[in-house]
Amino acid sequence: QVQLVESGGGLVQAGGSLRLSCAASGRTFSSVVMGWFRQAAGKEREFVAGISWNGRSTYYANSVKGRFTISRDNAENTVYLEMNSLKPEDTAVYYCAGTPTMTIATASNRYEYWGQGTQVTVSS
Repeated sequence: QVQLVESGGGLVQAGGSLRLSCAASGRTFSSVVMGWFRQAAGKEREFVAGISWNGRSTYYANSVKGRFTISRDNAENTVYLEMNSLKPEDTAVYYCAGTPTMTIATASNRYEYWGQGTQVTVSS
């Protein structure tokens, strides 16, 4: 089992930056593929970024590629999402998630562990 708690959300102006953190508890974190998802009001939850268990592989949604960076520190049981050049359309609740699969999954139903979410609001 892995428990996840996100932090770092907030209000930022367009063009600004935020860094989200996801602290994990549980002995199996280092073997879990981690992902970030987001859900805007009235929309379905969508994949943002994923990272392999050892951090060597990453994958991004086209909408955030080149602006967002996912990373992890297995010694600290934490995964991060660095968000730069933020746009109003990035406004959403951001969730971190974990899956014990071997490869990065983009479908939310592949993930077993979820945090409670953190709000990111980008003003124009």
